[in-house]
Order: sequence, then structure tokens, then C-alpha cells
Amino acid sequence: MEHLLNDTVRGLEISGIRKFFNLVGDQKDILSLTIGQPDFQTPAHIKEAAKQALDQNHTQYTPNAGLLDLRKAISDFVQSNYQLSYRPEDEVIVTVGASQAIDITLRSILSPGDEVILPGPVYPGYEPLIRLAGATPKYIDTRTNGFKLTADLLKENLTSKTKCIILSYPSNPTGVTLSKEELQEIADLISGRDTFILADEIYSELTYERNHTSIGIFEQVRKQTLIVQGLSKSHSMTGFRIGYLLAPKEIQQHVLKVHQYNVSCPTSISQYAALEALTEGKSDPVVMKNAYKERRNYVLKRLEQMNMEAVAPDGAFYVFVKIPTNEKSFEFAMRLVNEAKLAFVPGDAFSKFGEGYLRLSYAYEMSVLEEGLNRLEQFLNQ
Repeated sequence: MEHLLNDTVRGLEISGIRKFFNLVGDQKDILSLTIGQPDFQTPAHIKEAAKQALDQNHTQYTPNAGLLDLRKAISDFVQSNYQLSYRPEDEVIVTVGASQAIDITLRSILSPGDEVILPGPVYPGYEPLIRLAGATPKYIDTRTNGFKLTADLLKENLTSKTKCIILSYPSNPTGVTLSKEELQEIADLISGRDTFILADEIYSELTYERNHTSIGIFEQVRKQTLIVQGLSKSHSMTGFRIGYLLAPKEIQQHVLKVHQYNVSCPTSISQYAALEALTEGKSDPVVMKNAYKERRNYVLKRLEQMNMEAVAPDGAFYVFVKIPTNEKSFEFAMRLVNEAKLAFVPGDAFSKFGEGYLRLSYAYEMSVLEEGLNRLEQFLNQ
């Protein structure tokens, strides 16, 4: 019966990140620096809030868009941290992680024949959702532009079919972000076009040298912009699966319909935990960010000592490392696994524009990073 399934679904492949992780996961003595998941425990006060929600029997359906108190907390949080103004009553939707926010956005705005511009390399979760919505992904090579999708590159690639531009910053896999000036130029370029901006800002709390700027602050593109955020990375709550979507009422009233038929509402217990995180845990990300910054600096220093070229991340917790040979990224990554018992994600998992690179995640404690980089150094010396 497989041949009767949806052709687009049958043509999809498992994420290259997960594919490689599963490939090496059963091998003994492998030190893996592959998965982008915080190694910190969810803060104790957030877990306690989840327990209290259970004890208080908060186990029923919530409003489709999420608890109003949580939406108010989200509205206050983004206003305080990013100077964004979104009404909790009708411009905020609480989602099952950032991934679901991306999915319902793309299904709401895309139609067959539309094109979506993506920076390459990029997180592999966007293309399948674009194709499932009947649209076509269009990658722009950012390798010679500091891995940034800027207005100059967009100018050359915008067409009458461009329905959406995806801005993912700080970036997975490079950690590179966009400055306020670069975002201003993009806003000026896209303003007034029949084109949406989907800004995936899930790593916004994890930036180092400068605070994150959201493209949502530019009024000229507010009606065209949808912003994806969440608590997985900022508060180490990956398993709670709480994200949120910010957009004007005129858009959200339609996205909410897709969301309603998709999941009804996010898990009630997770919503109460998220409420605690955003009201009493505003400083929780700072501790993690400081640790990530220390790890980033250590990783970059070690790679430099090995004469390995790497992209210096502005945020998130990844380093994109150039392969020092002419091998394909998958082949080099498998040699690392077999000969050094060390796993990085091959760069081609992030589109063809990631070929020739590896992604190293430094969401691991320092002793693990030290051992991993020691193995890499020994491998290169051999």
C-alpha cells in the first residue's frame, strides 16, 4: 500500500542531523558532538511549577491559542527583551515547540507554485514543510557573504513568485546572526511587497557580543512578518515542547485555524511551566549563555591551534568547521567516527551549500568538549 501514499511525503527524507546521529548512535565509545540540545537541566523552579500544575489538576484543554496568562507573559517578555508589541488576546499563539509554529505558518501562507527563499546552509527542517505545503524552496548561497542572507543577496533572487523569506538567526548551523543595520536594509527592501518574512528567532536569548534584534521592530514590515520563538533553547525545556508565534491579528486569525485542527492546544502542564519560566525565570538564560560563550571561545581557540578554519558564531551553540581535505563532508565525518570515535554532523545535512563543512555542537560540558577536540587533534596529526 506504500505506493498509495502522498507522493511528497514518500519523497521526503529523515533530517540529515538525525540520520547521522542514528547511524553512529549504536557504535561503542563514540563521543558525539552532534545534537543541538542544551546540556543544562531545566531550572528547578520551572519543574516545580509543572508538578504544581499536575497537583492542582490543570490537566484539561486550554484555549486553542494557549493560556491567556501565558500569552500575556509572552507579550510582556518580548516587549521587555526585544521591544516587540503583540497583543496577547489575538496576536500570540502558543505552539507545540517552534517546529509546529513554523509548520502552521507555512501551511497558512503558502500555495502551490509559491517560492520560499532560504539561506544556504540552513537548518534542514524548513524544506520538507515548504514542500508539504506545495511550494518550492529556493536556496541562496551565503558562503561568500559571511553566511548571512542580506538585502544585497535578496535583491538578486526576488521574483513575482517569492511568497516568503525565511530568516533564521542566530543561525543553525553557523551561529551567525544579523545586525540591526542589516535587518533594516532587508525591511526596507521587502516593505510593500506581496512577500512574508518568517523570522525564526529561537536562539535569540543566546547571543554573545550584542543583544538580539528582531526584524519585528521595523514597522514598515510588521504586517508581513511572523516571528517564531520558544523556550527549548533559552530555558533548556526541549521536552516541554513550548514555542510561540507572533504575528498581526489579520494573519493570526487564519493561522489559528490551522493550529486548532492540527493540535487543538499545547500541553496544559507545559504551558504552566512556561508561564513560570517567562515570569520568574527571566535570568535563567544568562547562566547558560555565559557558559556557552566560554565554551565557544575554547572551541575556537583549539580549532585555530589545529589550523582548522571555522565560522566564529555570534550566538546559538554551534561552530561550522571547514574540512581540511577535499573529501565530501559525509565521508570525512565517517572517517572521524571510525578512526577517532568522534561524531560531528556532516555539513551537507544543511543543504548542498554546507558541503565541505562539519557542524560541531558545544552544548556539552567542558570536559566532553576537551576530550572531543583532543580526539580531533590526534586524528589530524595522524
